[in-house]
Amino acid sequence: MFSIGDFAKHGRVSVRMLRHYDAIGLLRPAHVDPYTGYRGYRASQLARLNRVIALKELGFTLQQVRAVLDEEVDVGELRGMLRLRRAELAAAMAADAARLTGIEARLRTIESEGTMSADEVVIKSVPTVRVAELSGIAESFEPEHIGPVIGPLYEELFRRLATAGVQPAGPAIAYYEPGPADAPEGSVAVHAAVQVAGQAGVEVGAQVGVGPDAGHGFDVVDLPGVERAATVVHRGSMDAILPTAQTLARWIEANGYRATGYARELYLDCDGPKETWVTELQEAVSEA
Repeated sequence: MFSIGDFAKHGRVSVRMLRHYDAIGLLRPAHVDPYTGYRGYRASQLARLNRVIALKELGFTLQQVRAVLDEEVDVGELRGMLRLRRAELAAAMAADAARLTGIEARLRTIESEGTMSADEVVIKSVPTVRVAELSGIAESFEPEHIGPVIGPLYEELFRRLATAGVQPAGPAIAYYEPGPADAPEGSVAVHAAVQVAGQAGVEVGAQVGVGPDAGHGFDVVDLPGVERAATVVHRGSMDAILPTAQTLARWIEANGYRATGYARELYLDCDGPKETWVTELQEAVSEA
């Protein structure tokens, strides 16, 4: 039998915690000396202590822990609960990291206000291109809603292209449109596309080798050209694109133009780490 101090040491908990668990009936000592009040614990009680700590770390209250243990949860069930909680914590950490990235992007945008250079924006025409694409719906245009949609779309698109034996013939292009009428208000239609071989306006199947109905699960469409687009090059992760996008917006207004749609994203170089990516934003404009 172990003293409360030795038991605490072997269980990697504090003596105060053991006293509290005793007081609420969660983990009683195996023996209490009637004269000194000294608590004694058996090694076999470490199993219950381990379960108490694990369940508490899973987010259960001590009252809930006692109820779970009284039902004699086995190791398999406990491991399943641990896996579920671990997934929840991982998701929360990812959400917090994304939120922090968004805050940093906003701060960089604030710091760059008033420092934009007219040399950064170029007006040019964008030709019609043939693309293979997959589409999805994002809740809004906020980064935390766009990112989880467009990333998996591109992964799946390239997988399906490989299965179909279709090689990309140019950079990937992401473009956006208002969500469909039956989607929630403010939603955005997200198109993850990549240029493929074929001349726009010529029959799709003859040019690409597959059509949208060939059973490969992606669409092949002609993305219309833009007669006049304000363009700017962004260098770095798309998570930090906000300052560049707002620089483009300010330039458009300051130079007497009016945006006529969502900006397209032409991924010029996205092979290495995100910090080295090169993306061109293209926004259709007309004279205000």
